Amino acid sequence: MPDSAHFAPPGPLGFGGAPLGNMFEEVADDIAEATLDAAWDAGIRYFDTAPEYGPGISEHRFGHVLRNRPRDRFVLSTKVGRLLRADESKGGRHGPFVKGLPFRVDYDYTADGVRRSIEDSLQRLGMARIDIAYIHDCAEDAHGDRWLEVFDTAMKGAAVALTQLREEGVIRAWGLGVNRVEPCVMALERADPDVFLLAGRYSLLNQPALGELFPRCAERGVHVVVGGPYNSGLIAGGNTFEYQEASSDKIAARDRLAEIAGRHGVDLRAAALQFCAAHPVVASVIPGTKNPARVQENVQLMAQPIPADFWRELKASGVLPEQAPTPA
Repeated sequence: MPDSAHFAPPGPLGFGGAPLGNMFEEVADDIAEATLDAAWDAGIRYFDTAPEYGPGISEHRFGHVLRNRPRDRFVLSTKVGRLLRADESKGGRHGPFVKGLPFRVDYDYTADGVRRSIEDSLQRLGMARIDIAYIHDCAEDAHGDRWLEVFDTAMKGAAVALTQLREEGVIRAWGLGVNRVEPCVMALERADPDVFLLAGRYSLLNQPALGELFPRCAERGVHVVVGGPYNSGLIAGGNTFEYQEASSDKIAARDRLAEIAGRHGVDLRAAALQFCAAHPVVASVIPGTKNPARVQENVQLMAQPIPADFWRELKASGVLPEQAPTPA
């Protein structure tokens, strides 16, 4: 397998597109447009979306704004593994997405399904190129006990097709977009991915990616985009972890972090973003938002000075592993 550096999106801050798929609540079109405009005006140049988000409406919104920008000035990623089929009976509802476009979402990790998915996404976006394609959710949390079978199909179908599309210049890079470490490790063994979008598995509260995955990525020159840096809101002061009510031990862990941060005068959200970005394999961190003001806030948080004593105390107290890189 190649061991040179692969293509990576720009960082340290990108924009995650799930909230603009009407995740949990409807977002007006003008607010979605203003939020993406705010991201551009703040200097963000990496944007991630997916067919599932909305379903389809996040890609439409990204395309509406970004296709009027110079195409070589930004990096755009979307996902494959799900196809959208016209189905008015769904009313635009899918999972946590409350009001999207009238489609149902069907899994398809075959080579033919991937090529169709790319073409469909290009049309929804109104663009001629996608930079990065992630194989979406070929993991246990999405497929339960069948996930290894699904993963095998993805490696024999989607991964092969995406490698060919990369060679053809249709895309610049591919990888997995998942919420679990295990399929990423396995993909490194079976294929030649460029970058992983890993959500919720490297944060102040949760670092399973640190043990095996990140060292292997470093060896192979593979990059990681960190999604869910606030663990779906818990670190930012909410009560949900991985989009469910947080357990008492997770809340206690967050409160301990917050207590240490308070003593050092640190905004815990700033620490969360900067911790994720500090690891050498991490190319970008992509918190999602549906609010223009929050975009600028995230930019400011990423740049906020944090005293070295804060990071030292987190490690000395066992809150963070000693081997976890922290900002200089």
